Amino acid sequence: MGKHVARILLTVLLGGILGATLLRVAPGFGVDEEELDSRLNDQSIRALRQEQQTDTNVITFYFRYLGRMLHGDLGISRTLRRPVSELLRERLPETAKSVTLSLALGWALSFALVILALMSRSWSVDLFGSVISGFLLCLPAAVLSVLFVMSRAPARLVLALIVFPNVYRYVRNLLLRSASQPHVLMAQAKGLGNFRIMLWHILWPAAPQLLALGGVSVSLALTAAIPVEALCDLPGIGQLAWKAALGRDLYLLVN
Repeated sequence: MGKHVARILLTVLLGGILGATLLRVAPGFGVDEEELDSRLNDQSIRALRQEQQTDTNVITFYFRYLGRMLHGDLGISRTLRRPVSELLRERLPETAKSVTLSLALGWALSFALVILALMSRSWSVDLFGSVISGFLLCLPAAVLSVLFVMSRAPARLVLALIVFPNVYRYVRNLLLRSASQPHVLMAQAKGLGNFRIMLWHILWPAAPQLLALGGVSVSLALTAAIPVEALCDLPGIGQLAWKAALGRDLYLLVN
């Protein structure tokens, strides 16, 4: 357990250093658009450039950041001129709401279609679910977001349509495999009800795999939240990360 936790912490540390390094070597780093403001004098421009120089050395920046983080200081956003911790507190509820709703809708729709197909033994329901999930799986998150913006549909539903096809495929395969086991055929031969068979003989044996899939779907929803919130103008963490990437804001990106 200790080795596993240490491995995770090391991965997070190396990931942060690598991300900061990639940002450092990206074109445009260290250049502030405020320098183009004709109203600024030479002293103001030198002050802006001096501020940019503090983030030049990635290793120094990262360890200085870790030292501040231990004292609860996540730094100041260079682009928004506000404490990072304050920005995260403001935007986290919006992303949490969007992700929770998308997971609930995506999983509910997946289970509804799969269970309906199993209990009714209807190939048409199974085909319908497979076609819809396959079609949605082919659409990039950005395209779905633009379509929802153009149609003025609720933006949070975009995440649900991204989660659904990815979850549906695995839920379908897991439950179909579980339903084909000998003990399920035995339960059906004994005359047990469909609800009892579904709950205790199909869903329960597949519970560990479904829980693992749940963790993966959370990661998927959080990743998809970045383009969705940016394009649909949802004031969440994803939109904040997008703005930080465009503005080369190290403190925001590292957090």
